[in-house]
Amino acid sequence: QLQFVESGGGLVQAGGSLRLSCAASAGFTLETYTIGWFRQAPGKEREGVSCISISDGTSYYADSVKGRFTISRDNAKNTVYLQMNNLKPEDTAVYYCAAHLSLVTTVQRMCVMKSVGVWGQGTQVTVSS
Repeated sequence: QLQFVESGGGLVQAGGSLRLSCAASAGFTLETYTIGWFRQAPGKEREGVSCISISDGTSYYADSVKGRFTISRDNAKNTVYLQMNNLKPEDTAVYYCAAHLSLVTTVQRMCVMKSVGVWGQGTQVTVSS
């Protein structure tokens, strides 16, 4: 089954940076998938942050992170990254990697409608002011 190894979360000060990694489990390739990063703060609904189509690189960003976050993929490593710069306290949340077959979703639908097939375990990001 498809699973993810997520890493990169931690505690940083406002204005700092983190890079989250989402690696597919052995035996799987992400080429046919759309991958997304979502986040959920305590008491709030899970929201789409950024999503990317592995095959063609098409990406989507939530308005709240445009210009600060960058999603990318390393196909050789079957890994998707989320580079987070100029972090703000409101970015504090558990961040989840997620996947769905590209044939049944788009980056907009995945991030906005939460069209997801598989979720990762999540990694905590805490930004102090």
